[in-house]
Amino acid sequence: MEIFRKIYRKIIAKLTDFSPELTSKIYYFTKIKKRLNLKNPKTFNEKLMYLKLNEYEENELITKCADKYAVREYVTSCGCTEILNELYGVFDNAEDINFEKLPDKFVLKCNHGAGFNIICNDKSKLDIKQARKKLNKWLKTDYWKFVAELQYKNIDKKIICEKLLENSTTKQINDYKIYCFNGIPKFCMVCIGREEYKKPKYYFMDKNWNVLKINPDGISLDDKIVIDKPKCIDKMYDYAQKLSKPFKFVRVDLYECNEKIIFGELTFTPAGCIDANYTKQAQYKLGEMIEIKR
Repeated sequence: MEIFRKIYRKIIAKLTDFSPELTSKIYYFTKIKKRLNLKNPKTFNEKLMYLKLNEYEENELITKCADKYAVREYVTSCGCTEILNELYGVFDNAEDINFEKLPDKFVLKCNHGAGFNIICNDKSKLDIKQARKKLNKWLKTDYWKFVAELQYKNIDKKIICEKLLENSTTKQINDYKIYCFNGIPKFCMVCIGREEYKKPKYYFMDKNWNVLKINPDGISLDDKIVIDKPKCIDKMYDYAQKLSKPFKFVRVDLYECNEKIIFGELTFTPAGCIDANYTKQAQYKLGEMIEIKR
């Protein structure tokens, strides 16, 4: 099975080199079961696809902010240095990492895509040789080719090592993903149970912290269940507004750790622009929030 997966990825990579638009259309049809309308995009997914294919590849600011390392400079330029996670090191290859100098707990990640993470809860149990092998493999991987996400194409690949986020009172660290349109934060998606469950729950909350019934988890939520509102949510919205100002759309991903706000990343193409979990009505309503000038 793995050999077929490798062959498939190679074919997709070559196809993306030839035509990112064609790859996107194939992905879209496979996931959404509809043809991708780029001539007159209406839905949230379609407009994100349009932006990805037409405005992201040559946009230096987008590339910088999609880069999990370079984005730190952007966050600082916006006057938000205090929300950056502690950085232990930046490396061009895995051999440069001196594990002896790292603390017992940390996170290693590559800066040029998604899913390139190694979470270390106990350094004494970490297979360092295997970790180096995995990191170097990721560095050789052109992530953008497999998903045709052009914001990652021109990133200078690196490995970064950051502090492992832990709450002092609970294992649970919720992340808050704030959806911003034209520099205005509109609503927040809360991810609950990432550490506890194989499949976490996602709830969309408006600014008054009411559940928005725009996805299956929100629709099926018992009205008696209360989603805890973080004390710092207003500050999160303030940071999101500062960070999202130059963009037609961006999702500002933040964490709350020990009552402190920690920056995660800026996401320009949630779910690769092929999220099938929104209701049909929500797809069109969110799509209306993105202004496209052709």
